[in-house]
Amino acid sequence: MYCLQWLLPVLLIPKPLNPALWFNHSMFMGFYLLSFLLERKPCTICALVFLAALFLICYSCWGNCFLYHCNDSPLPESAHDPNIIGT
Repeated sequence: MYCLQWLLPVLLIPKPLNPALWFNHSMFMGFYLLSFLLERKPCTICALVFLAALFLICYSCWGNCFLYHCNDSPLPESAHDPNIIGT
């Protein structure tokens, strides 16, 4: 389970508040995971544990799935704030 120490923090990286950056964030995270799996070649058990955790987070729509935005979960309040563009 040594290889999970590099995969589990990926699940803790929050999505950006600005909805325009969600696509870039999901592409970056997807390419990071793909390159990690190709370069480090984690053991099968670690890869399955990580993919199961990723599936459960995305399936439950708990708010931190970087693959897509769930339709049931509301946008953050700051996503509708026009003043956030100037920061």
